[in-house]
Amino acid sequence: MTEDPFVVHRRLLFTVAYEMLGSSADAEDVLQESWLRWADVDRTQVRDPRAYLVRTVTRQALNRLRTLSRSREEYVGEWLPEPLLTSPDVAEDIELAENVSIAMLTVLETLGPTERAVFVLREVFEVPYGEIAEAVGKSAAAVRQIARRAREHVAARRPRVPVSRSEQQAVVERFLAALRTGQLQELLDVMAPDVVLIADGGGLAGAATAPIHGAALVAKMLARPDRMVSAVWLNGAPAGRIEIDGRVAAVSLVVEDGKVTRIHAIANPRKLTRLDEPAELAR
Repeated sequence: MTEDPFVVHRRLLFTVAYEMLGSSADAEDVLQESWLRWADVDRTQVRDPRAYLVRTVTRQALNRLRTLSRSREEYVGEWLPEPLLTSPDVAEDIELAENVSIAMLTVLETLGPTERAVFVLREVFEVPYGEIAEAVGKSAAAVRQIARRAREHVAARRPRVPVSRSEQQAVVERFLAALRTGQLQELLDVMAPDVVLIADGGGLAGAATAPIHGAALVAKMLARPDRMVSAVWLNGAPAGRIEIDGRVAAVSLVVEDGKVTRIHAIANPRKLTRLDEPAELAR
């Protein structure tokens, strides 16, 4: 018996939805809605199940994203994507790892829903313009223009210099070691002078409600020894998991020129439910 195409492509479909939404819970809801629609389809009329399913998931994710855009405007403090525990294998696909990184998903939050859908489908999954046009309800010519604008927008906001996996891992390990000891100078040594800390507590956990700028302020906030710090892989990159008095936070870092330039700290407990079992991602 041939396996159902939805099952065959589920990892890809989840990754598309997660890239568009920045939330595994919302991505799973989108997959459930898409599965219900797929169950009612006459399969004999579907020439390319993979393309059909990607279009379906994209439409459902767009609907969800437009709704979420309004609720995120009322979010308490800074909104960051939901981190996913991943295996180091995800980093082997360099493009996938870069595009599902917390840093990239944070940049994608600054795009409008349609721009985000077009960018994700074209730049991450290399979907033809014609198929994207069907998914987002635009002409192929309009999609090309949207894709160009989205690429320019993302390029202006993403890290300037690509970092090798080994350099990223070495800097992250130094940062986590400094967190374990709580030594102020060790933290200062591993961070760029203009480092920025962005924390997401969602009003449910203690966290700064606005970005903190500058190594001195960030180090002073982080330099405390009463914590458990462990290394994990989040969204295809080395990262950290911190426990303080039974509370957990996930820490993702942007590294440039051998220094930490941006720290994303997610402490909202509703966003930390995927830290025990690796997510399966695919392109």
